[in-house]
Amino acid sequence: MSDTRPRGETFEYAGATVELIDAATLLAAARVNPVDLLRTATWPEPVQRVDLTVSSADRPGGPVHTFAASISTAEEPLSKERIRKLVLGNDPVGLLLAKRIEAGDPIATRIVDGVGAAAAAAYKKLGLDRQTQPVTNREPGTLADAVVGLQAELTYDETGTVVRLHAEVPRDEVTTAHLQAFVGLTLQAVIELAGPDALTGRRFVISRENLSKEAPTTQTVTLDMVGGLADVVSELRQIAVSFRHPEAMARWGARRPQGILMYGPPGTGKTMLSRALANEIGADFREIRTPEILDKWLGGSERNIKQIFRDARRYRVPTLILFDEFDSIISYAGAGGDAASQAINAVAGIFKQEMNDLIEANPNVIVVATTNFPHRVDDSLIRSGRFDVKISVPKPDEPSRAEIFRKMVRGLIAAHEAPGFQMFADDLDLAALAAASHGMTGADIKEILRRVQLSKAMQDARTGGQVSPITTDELLASVRELLGPR
Repeated sequence: MSDTRPRGETFEYAGATVELIDAATLLAAARVNPVDLLRTATWPEPVQRVDLTVSSADRPGGPVHTFAASISTAEEPLSKERIRKLVLGNDPVGLLLAKRIEAGDPIATRIVDGVGAAAAAAYKKLGLDRQTQPVTNREPGTLADAVVGLQAELTYDETGTVVRLHAEVPRDEVTTAHLQAFVGLTLQAVIELAGPDALTGRRFVISRENLSKEAPTTQTVTLDMVGGLADVVSELRQIAVSFRHPEAMARWGARRPQGILMYGPPGTGKTMLSRALANEIGADFREIRTPEILDKWLGGSERNIKQIFRDARRYRVPTLILFDEFDSIISYAGAGGDAASQAINAVAGIFKQEMNDLIEANPNVIVVATTNFPHRVDDSLIRSGRFDVKISVPKPDEPSRAEIFRKMVRGLIAAHEAPGFQMFADDLDLAALAAASHGMTGADIKEILRRVQLSKAMQDARTGGQVSPITTDELLASVRELLGPR
């Protein structure tokens, strides 16, 4: 049996089946970043939504794992952010307006908010804003699990429509049994609202990887999803911690890194790691590409780089700025005396100046530059003080390739498998796949899987669904096909 399917344990609670998958990994991830669970579950009336979060916090007595749940009987309100999403949509005009709003354009903001306000008024006038049902018992209390000794405080918000549970366990003492107990207490609170038989026959999956039935994308990737780069991921986690705890940095007079240079062969995941770091920090992601800087008109490139950093100094939320393919933006600074070289030198000089004090001007910003050709970038551009951390992202070795296969396959299983449909065979030989894919990168492995998925989908279309799961042999054939003749 391969390790491509998430390891889980199942337990029954009040007639419901609860599957707890990779609980130890989930608790480990919560040390760095809050982990949200149960978002896609459906609930009996009057419960509309349940949010369950596991996170970490520092207390005077030491670090703790914090379990928090919010049980709401209220319909989701039409917030300004939600109205904007509904109004803007995905068409070109909507995307243009969204970019203008993000850039702080007051006219675009007034237009969209005006349309949104009219939509909200019509929504209310048509009676589509359902009345929420308040919670009847609003006395604070305690729910407890005697088996593990977990106690959760029970409180209510001022509207009477939200029940909250909160429990803490010292980090060194927390176990998967505490997570299971807190899930049980959360379900107990739901039962008190919906009735003793309300959960009978329902199924809940507690898993970070199974939150969504959509395949992970570059936008949603986290460091937990990165396979085969343990040292790189560990270093990025440390950077995320330093970014998210400025009070600890200030207490010791320490300065977190303001710039990170990631370099290595194409396809090793540098851009993906940048996005994962942004998600780990909880930061917005701003990617700068060559056309946004380089301009054929005299002085245009210099103006563009100044504007990028002028905007960066105004960001009021944590933001990661990625200069992807950095060498194509600023390369060989100081080389040559022709007009093109002088223009490059001018852009490089401005970049140096802007990076010198960026963290002091705006501590909400961190800069990442990636390159496949580090030798093309002048050392003065990436010296310490500008880019404090330099990370090599190598091609994965054999154990790393096995880990990449495992995580990619597991992600596809989580996104696509359903009752009656099995995507991959249970006995995948990850070691054989890793050995056969010598010299390949994570991008290559993704392409191997894509080709087999496409082949299976075409068989499915021709046969009407009579297709067997993907096997090791089929994946090995895809590896050989991608490697080509040697």
